[in-house]
Amino acid sequence: MNGSLLQTRRTEGHILWPLWLSVLGLMVVSAMFIFSTTGGPEISRDVPWYLWTASRQVAAFGVGLVAVAVLMLVDYSRLARWSMVAYWLSVVLLVVVHIMGTSRNGARRWLDLGPIQFQPSELAKLAFLFAIANFLARPASELRSPGVFLRSLGLTLLPLLLILKQPDLGSSLVFLPIALVMMAVAGVPTRFLVRLVGGAAVLGSLIVADILFAPESWRLIRLQEYQRERLLVYFDADFASRSATPEQRQRAAQRKRQMSWNVEQALISVGSGGLTGKGWREGTQHRLGYLPRLGAHNDFIFSVIAEERGFLGSLAVIVLYGIILFSGIKTAGEARDRLGRLLAVGVVTLLFIHIFVNIGMNIKLMPVTGIPLPLLSAGGTSVLCSLIAVGVLQNIHLYRKRY
Repeated sequence: MNGSLLQTRRTEGHILWPLWLSVLGLMVVSAMFIFSTTGGPEISRDVPWYLWTASRQVAAFGVGLVAVAVLMLVDYSRLARWSMVAYWLSVVLLVVVHIMGTSRNGARRWLDLGPIQFQPSELAKLAFLFAIANFLARPASELRSPGVFLRSLGLTLLPLLLILKQPDLGSSLVFLPIALVMMAVAGVPTRFLVRLVGGAAVLGSLIVADILFAPESWRLIRLQEYQRERLLVYFDADFASRSATPEQRQRAAQRKRQMSWNVEQALISVGSGGLTGKGWREGTQHRLGYLPRLGAHNDFIFSVIAEERGFLGSLAVIVLYGIILFSGIKTAGEARDRLGRLLAVGVVTLLFIHIFVNIGMNIKLMPVTGIPLPLLSAGGTSVLCSLIAVGVLQNIHLYRKRY
């Protein structure tokens, strides 16, 4: 009997080699193309090698891998017991950002920790994943209660609204689809989900109408002007009001060309790479300043890869992401408990949204929202949280139970 009990509780997983080889491939690609976009200017300015953007990215990868190794020491079910503590800690940090965060371009999203800048919204995504998964991993009969549904919705909306207020429209909108997918997998009644989707669609339509058509004095959604202009560019809307004078219309048209410049140049970068690209560090779009120098290694890193390595390089990146996502789906299917299944589904949804939106805005399929490309875009907090998210998949596989 005791032997049988031990057998049910033993770990039976192993290293997910396809997953981690894909992660390694993306890390190498990230370091190469961040150096391609930033190395030349930093070398010309005599920046020490350890302060290069690419060097800091490699250091972030190292810290992230250490965090993953530590994560492997603890069963995900034990980690989930602390999920609400992590959730409320992330909420507190989001509040602190509003009070004493560092402001850039009118957005207050970072905490200044001396040598590093920390972005609490990235941590909030991970804490939310664990909290909502742990909350939904309850008997199916309880999920039919409207009260349970409303509480899960409250868990979703609190960080969403705090991040939206920073303002960070892209990161805030990640929460709702993650919650929707996890609720569907958990078994929340369809009627609740239909109402949620319907309400979100109506709210989204009202927000778009508010941004595009409402006079400035009537607007309910107060975005930074550059964020509103990005949405106007995406919808190809007129920057000038209906009552604008010819001179104002001329200035508005010029502003629209300025705001659409980055998107148009990113699209040119993707198309100009051809089949095999122009060669590493031979991309002209970023070297000549057509791509924004502060964004080429962040929001538009995919455009740089497409220009320098062409369609084949872009396809290789998408294949690596596909392997990671497929490994996550496979892990969810093999999980032997509701918590593991929900966590894996949440991680896959989180990564997919980031990949889809970021690549989409590089090819003018999505508006520019500032969502980083996981494991490729420069940024220590994003890299750390992306690696931890992948580590959660490995943890679920490693500690899956037999029942």
